Amino acid sequence: MGKILEHKHLIIRAEVNNPPKDVDKMSEWMQNMVQAIGMQILDGPRTIYSDMVGNRGLTSSVILNTSNAVVHTWDEVDPGLFMIDVYSCGALDPHIIFDLLQEFEPVKVEYMFLDREHDLKVLHSGFHQ
Repeated sequence: MGKILEHKHLIIRAEVNNPPKDVDKMSEWMQNMVQAIGMQILDGPRTIYSDMVGNRGLTSSVILNTSNAVVHTWDEVDPGLFMIDVYSCGALDPHIIFDLLQEFEPVKVEYMFLDREHDLKVLHSGFHQ
């Protein structure tokens, strides 16, 4: 019998020229991202916009059958910030998410890809271009 749980964790910090600002479009992006990485939604996505000065931006979360994904954005800074955290108990290909980020016109993308099965092992990290 093959391994069922993989415990992969992808953390991305992206500086973007086109940060998302629309709640409905962000929720749609989250649904598309989940489908693209081959996961199943259990709840959500739930997306809200904070208009607090110095912290303006979106937060979107989705509960997956294999864990969760959360996005935080800040649109007051230039370039904008797009942070995503995807934790999965299933296989996860980071390049799929890198490709989906292109919609937001990234100028700098840093990431860490971790294996959390037995400890915190960094599989890959650095800059994605």
